[in-house]
Amino acid sequence: CFSSGDLWCGAGRGARLPPARAAMDIDRMSHGGPDAGGVSRRDFFTRGLRRAVQRAAAAVGEEIAPARWVRPPGALPEAAFLAACTRCGLCADACPPRVIRLESEGAGLAVGTPTLDPALGACLMCADMPCAAACPTSALAVPTDGWTSVRLADLVLDRGRCLPFREVACGICAAACPVGPSALDLDAAGRPVIGAACTGCGQCIGACVTMPSSLAARPPQPRSS
Repeated sequence: CFSSGDLWCGAGRGARLPPARAAMDIDRMSHGGPDAGGVSRRDFFTRGLRRAVQRAAAAVGEEIAPARWVRPPGALPEAAFLAACTRCGLCADACPPRVIRLESEGAGLAVGTPTLDPALGACLMCADMPCAAACPTSALAVPTDGWTSVRLADLVLDRGRCLPFREVACGICAAACPVGPSALDLDAAGRPVIGAACTGCGQCIGACVTMPSSLAARPPQPRSS
C-alpha cells in the first residue's frame, strides 16, 4: 500500500483518510496488530514491495526480458529477477543436490545468475527451499504457499518417443513425480498426461527409460487465463 497526499490505497479505491489515521493503520499492521496476523514491520514492507515489483514486471517483462532460463524456485519475473539478483551464488551453495548453476559468458544480461537444467539435474523440491531462503535480496523468496504456485519450467512430452504411445506399458514417469496425479498422471491407456500442478522439477525426465528422455523442460511461458 502507498499514500499520496491524503489518498490511502488501503481504504479502497480513491478513499481518503486523515494522515494521522493512515499512520496509525500502517503502524498497527507493521507491528503485528489485530489485522496483520503477527507480521513484522520488515516482512510487511518487504512483501508489499515484492508484490508491487511482481505486478510491474509481469506487465512488461516478456517484452523487456522474455524467459530464456529455468530459474530456482521463488524467483521474481525475469525482468525484475535480472535487476534484483546480485550474482552472489549463495542459492547455488545452498542447493542440496547442487543442481543450480551460474550462467557463464555468453549469457548476456544473465551472466552470473542462477539457472536450472532439469534434464541434467532435477530439482528435489525441498520443502523449505534452502536456495530461495539463502537469497539476500528479493530475487528469490520462499513463497507463502510453498510449492503450490511454483512453476520452474514447462514440461513437454514427445509422444513419438514415449513407450505407451507405442503400445508398450510403462508409467515410470508418473511414479517418479513428487507431486502426484495432479501434476503427472496416466490416462486409461496408460499414457502420461501432464497436469496443471506440474512444477517442472525434472524428476520425471531423469526417470524416463527412453534415450533420450521422452520428457523435456523448457523455460516457463505465460499461460492464457
